[in-house]
Amino acid sequence: MLLLLVRHAHAGERDSAQWPDDRDRPLTDKGRKTHRKVSRALRRLDLVPHSVLTSPWVRASQTADILIAESRLTQPAVPCDPLAQDPDLIRLSDYIGDRGPDDIVAMVGHSPWMEELAAIVLGGSATSLRVEFPKSGVMGIELGELAPGAGELRFLLRPKFL
Repeated sequence: MLLLLVRHAHAGERDSAQWPDDRDRPLTDKGRKTHRKVSRALRRLDLVPHSVLTSPWVRASQTADILIAESRLTQPAVPCDPLAQDPDLIRLSDYIGDRGPDDIVAMVGHSPWMEELAAIVLGGSATSLRVEFPKSGVMGIELGELAPGAGELRFLLRPKFL
């Protein structure tokens, strides 16, 4: 399975007056535009996910919606609470389910949890690897199962390279 870890697009600065609950902070126009470019690049590279899991926070779910629209998928993103907290491989595996070796699953989430998840599946622990994971960045990790140290990095797509 190819796991696509996707950091949500740009959502602007925190503003407790406008969004008392930071989970409600939406994407900016810049964030939507950038993530459309990233999602189109994934489609051109034939990296279209079979399913998309997303943090339930607004900026992540909006990012997932863009990925789905640009990938021309028909199924909506699946809200996944574990993508908005410290990585829990058992709970995330439950959301992934049984997957074949050619399946592509996207997970849309937040920093620092996406970096920690990448470090766990690539290096065995949340502190085994440091990654600068930009907003709208996509990390492709090949793995047979979601387990510590089970992954192999295939790519890190940084939006500024598009």
